[in-house]
Amino acid sequence: MTNTTFDVEETLEKLSLPQKIKLLAGLGWWHTEPIPEAGIPSVRMSDGPNGVRGTRFFNGIPSNCFPSSTGLGSSFDIDLARRVGEALGDECRAKGDHILLGPTVNTQRSPLGGRGFESFSEDPQLNGLIAAAYINGLQSTGIAATIKHFVANDQEYQRYCSTQ
Repeated sequence: MTNTTFDVEETLEKLSLPQKIKLLAGLGWWHTEPIPEAGIPSVRMSDGPNGVRGTRFFNGIPSNCFPSSTGLGSSFDIDLARRVGEALGDECRAKGDHILLGPTVNTQRSPLGGRGFESFSEDPQLNGLIAAAYINGLQSTGIAATIKHFVANDQEYQRYCSTQ
């Protein structure tokens, strides 16, 4: 990874509308579209939030598996959340990632959702404090965090069913 610095606002002003739209698209599953003429490289992402998946769904490079977000939230340990973020950032860097797709900040309201383990807490204040520490730790390593699943990630109906 390179440590390139550029003025975001200035760069955006120089882009055409098609180039700006290109910034919203993906190049495959895990990369953004580059715009070389504007000095914008492709950026690599990896799924989280309790590990760094890498660019393969199966038989990928092994990854650490940290406690689930619910487990981390139930520790009430802000410093631990920051250290987990830092460790995830280090692993992202080792795998060549620029962005971790996490954390999930959906406030848990029901234990019946299949992805509840990705959320920190049912308490909004604890959820915010733990999420902020996790993000600060991750970003302290130069890796961007992508907060995801703000709301309604605790409701499921026939998630893996095909309706015909």
